[in-house]
Amino acid sequence: MLLRNLRYLAALAREGHFARAAKACAVTQPTLSAGIKQLEEELGLLLVRRGQRFEGLTSEGERMLGWARRILADTESLEQEASELREGLVGRLRIGAIPVTLPMLALLTSPFLASHPQVTVAILSLTSNEIQRGLDDFSLDAGVTYLDNEPLTHVRTMPLYRERFYFFTPSGNPLAGRRTVRWEEVAAQPLCLLTPDMQNRRILNAQFAVTGVAPHASVETNSVLTLWAHVRSGAWSTVLPHPFLFLFGEPEGMRAIPLEPGEHDYTIGLVVPDRDPLTPSARELLRITEGLNVAGVMEASLPRPA
Repeated sequence: MLLRNLRYLAALAREGHFARAAKACAVTQPTLSAGIKQLEEELGLLLVRRGQRFEGLTSEGERMLGWARRILADTESLEQEASELREGLVGRLRIGAIPVTLPMLALLTSPFLASHPQVTVAILSLTSNEIQRGLDDFSLDAGVTYLDNEPLTHVRTMPLYRERFYFFTPSGNPLAGRRTVRWEEVAAQPLCLLTPDMQNRRILNAQFAVTGVAPHASVETNSVLTLWAHVRSGAWSTVLPHPFLFLFGEPEGMRAIPLEPGEHDYTIGLVVPDRDPLTPSARELLRITEGLNVAGVMEASLPRPA
């Protein structure tokens, strides 16, 4: 059985289109189609539902796809392991991270790349559900996400820090002079928040509900950059965890005010698939992260109340 035919099947399932899958594999469409046909003949199964265009995988094809992804992931790991023995770790480290953790990821990737400069680190901003799927189908080596709210399954975890919320608001806001603010006060403000499909937003909604209020977000976005741009415009406020204060500090013309403690207190952590052996890149990321004090580094950079 040829590995390239397994790659063709995985690409077709990912792209959902014969021409795009062929382009992703750097082959012609007839070559990709012939390779999948050969795989079907070797297995004695119909894997692909064909019509005028790709119509999806058969139930047999879906089951074989899981094996194909595992075989391809193991092959890549074997090649990476052999390369590490010869010349040091090479290849790619693929990390999926929920948007609210993006400001602190360099605390993990910088020491990793200092030890393994020949590796390319690919970071994708994903929802927690997308991280789960990526770990399950071997398209991700690791994730950074919540550990104790809607936790992932079949993973190994390493806690990094406990999340703390701040109210980011223009300095002209009547609340800007406060040392702390309450959740019900924040709910009454014009807000820009992440979209409801984001786990962070679901946590915020639950925290507001504990205090008996429901916020009205006049702007919702799944892009942290878009959210930050709206807050910087001076027309909106937002609630974000402290890694954003670690990254940006307290921006000119804005105040970052701690929210009074509530029911929320969740842990952000590193997750990798619960499998042996791990990919060499995931194994090394875990090893290096064990020696880091991510929570301490971020805490030391936070402004102290006057």
